[in-house]
Amino acid sequence: MKSNPITDRVIANSGKAHINLSMDELLAAAISRKEGTLTDKGALAADTGKFTGRSPKDKFTVEDDLTRDTVWWGDINQPYDKEKFDALLEKVIEHYEGKEIFVRDAYACADPNYRLNVRVVNESAYQNLFVHHMFLRPTEEEQKSIDPDWIILAAPSFMASPEVDGTRQENFSIIDFSRKIYLIGGSGYTGEIKKGIFTVLNYILPTERDVLSMHCSANIGKNKDTAIFFGLSGTGKTTLSADPDRALIGDDEHGWSDEGVFNFEGGCYAKVIDLSAEKEPQIWDAIKSGTLVENVRFKPGTNEVNYEDVTVTPNTRAAYPIHYINGIAEPSVGPHPKNIFFLTCDAFGVLPPISKLNSGQAMYHFISGYTAKVAGTELGINEPQATFSACFGAAFLPLHPGQYAEMLGQKMTEHKVNVWLVNTGWSGGPHGVGKRMKLGYTRAMISAALEGQLDHVAYVKDPVFGVSIPESCPGVPSELLNPRDTWSNPHDYDKKANHLAGLFNDNFDKYKSGVSQEIIDAAPKVQGASN
Repeated sequence: MKSNPITDRVIANSGKAHINLSMDELLAAAISRKEGTLTDKGALAADTGKFTGRSPKDKFTVEDDLTRDTVWWGDINQPYDKEKFDALLEKVIEHYEGKEIFVRDAYACADPNYRLNVRVVNESAYQNLFVHHMFLRPTEEEQKSIDPDWIILAAPSFMASPEVDGTRQENFSIIDFSRKIYLIGGSGYTGEIKKGIFTVLNYILPTERDVLSMHCSANIGKNKDTAIFFGLSGTGKTTLSADPDRALIGDDEHGWSDEGVFNFEGGCYAKVIDLSAEKEPQIWDAIKSGTLVENVRFKPGTNEVNYEDVTVTPNTRAAYPIHYINGIAEPSVGPHPKNIFFLTCDAFGVLPPISKLNSGQAMYHFISGYTAKVAGTELGINEPQATFSACFGAAFLPLHPGQYAEMLGQKMTEHKVNVWLVNTGWSGGPHGVGKRMKLGYTRAMISAALEGQLDHVAYVKDPVFGVSIPESCPGVPSELLNPRDTWSNPHDYDKKANHLAGLFNDNFDKYKSGVSQEIIDAAPKVQGASN
């Protein structure tokens, strides 16, 4: 472990510093410190305290000469005063004095050309176990000489004073790109650590290394063909990228460089609400000795997890090393992708089950990041709710979404990549009228795209969204491919399609000033009343 002025001081003044403990040592420490309980499978069940999810409104970025004109400031990237950060950093360092701490050297980015060394200080053994799993793990020999590029100080028991420190609440997460420090206080939720470094990579890789950073899963076939899957929660990203005939590169965060695709992480952080061996066998099998499960509850009188129990939160999670998944790519890298899939669960029943996008449409839909959620049970609300998240990960984008989209368009064109929009949602009508697309049909469409079977079929252009719909696909009834044909009343379909197109256009207004004309021209075209 190479010297670093901040972590040297923290370690020297701590009550006891545990440095680079093994997984078994961290498990034992967490149990002895009463941070968690072992499940029947040997996993560590721990609670993250008051916060069981990220707190995006309490995330800040230091505004200085480096970030002032580069960061996309607004609700997502809130500016924070440099002098206040320096003062808050000093308080956190002093907070560690006399405390038992856990320090770990790790790194992000599986491609050694882009490796980012990270040193993390935690107050809790369970958080340090999370870091062990989610980041890439250097060898013991490497740990002796690692010089950290970034420092993470996570102090869940430290509470800020909003009036003095300039935070919104007692909890905070603040990134200083100039000093390369990430500061977390007041929250024990481990996801803040993971997504903070993802945010860091989303800034430095595109601006300094010409690498497109992506919130996606990726796998690779036996013919060395990489596929990328983008999709918000509920679209089927995890399910569809888990293919027994393809090796998993990673399930959440990747970079696309001049050499190909690489995973940022060394583990998986999977949702486990309603988990079962039948629905998610890979995740089920990965929950074993060493795995961290968060905010779950046991079946009465046992230490068997009840994954249906949402007493604490619906956002129950499991963190484990990626090698706990069978059939992974080793190392976690792949060549340039041949196919990219944008997954959406369209509860309006409007979008085709699969369609091909040109460059402008790919960039437009990438920026839009659309899916739709089924309406809740509140009286009088029967309409699906549209959800948009730029680049399928708006909360982690320090730059204008148009910058990522332009990089995607350039790489897509340079490497002749097929981009597909796949609707895993409803057909034959909106939720409550139509039926959800069968998983078997979706798998058949994705397989056909991967195997090149859609390269030579006839296509028809969708009049509203402009995307190209295949007229045939192996293993899928042709009558399902054009959504308008599945509705009993085509006029009702046209009205709903125009409605969704309007939602797309309204959402996109805030991005227009930062994107090319090619992207603007790819917007859906609301049809006249005669349609």
